Amino acid sequence: MDRFEIAKKVGITGIIGNIFLFVLKIVIGIISTSQSMIADAMNSAGDVFASFMTWLGNKISSVPNDEGHNYGHGKAEYIFSMLISLSMIIISLKLLYDSIISIILNNHLTFSWLLVFICFITIIVKVVLYLYTKYLYNKNNNLLVKANMIDHRNDCIITLFTTVAILFTKVGIYWFDGIVGIGISIWILLVGINLFKESYNVLMDSAIDDESKNKILSIIKKNKSIKRIGTLYSVPIGYKYIVVVTIFVDGELPTSKSHNIADDIEKLVRQKIDKIQEVIIHIEPYINN
Repeated sequence: MDRFEIAKKVGITGIIGNIFLFVLKIVIGIISTSQSMIADAMNSAGDVFASFMTWLGNKISSVPNDEGHNYGHGKAEYIFSMLISLSMIIISLKLLYDSIISIILNNHLTFSWLLVFICFITIIVKVVLYLYTKYLYNKNNNLLVKANMIDHRNDCIITLFTTVAILFTKVGIYWFDGIVGIGISIWILLVGINLFKESYNVLMDSAIDDESKNKILSIIKKNKSIKRIGTLYSVPIGYKYIVVVTIFVDGELPTSKSHNIADDIEKLVRQKIDKIQEVIIHIEPYINN
């Protein structure tokens, strides 16, 4: 199963599971006037959107290269990841406002064991979705899948605190419900900001990580025909990179020999480092001063 098929499965599964949870939580939250449950429901609504963006972004990024897009459509994965992050940030700020107002107005929710039951159902569903998504993410590194995996994990923790807030109201502690609503909002905000940063870095053509860069340099240095390594540049194209390297070889070498050296390096780098899609080698004559 390739990365695109994996993301497709994650997106569809997430849409179905999160719609089910959203409907349950929003109905019960409004009936009971639980701010933490309503916040949890809005989080599920955001999850529906995130799952849909995962499916759509994956569909576009899986389109192969063409004349207008020589390196494919891989960056769509990060564009849609950024959209997911922005939706999370917007939702979190609205929930933060509502939770603060709830505390100021001293709103009280109506305790019900049904609220607790809904929380337990949510936790069970989210644990299953998290384990399933994590299993697929480990098969193939995909930012869209990772975003959903982290979101499912966070939801388990968020709903656990929602359950505690609801149980507190049974003994007359109502303010904790609003506090949990604030905590959930801040949690969603931080996750959204981190996801935004990760997507932004790729879309702004951030260089390959230092570990991969050092591996590339190590592979090149092992070739005894190379006298010196010049510049090394990299640019992301979706989840993979194009690497451009300048190497210096003996100026007396035949052109065919120099090109053979470059070809060997290109093959080795692509074989050893999965995230490299293409290696471009510039060859310069080495002058010994």
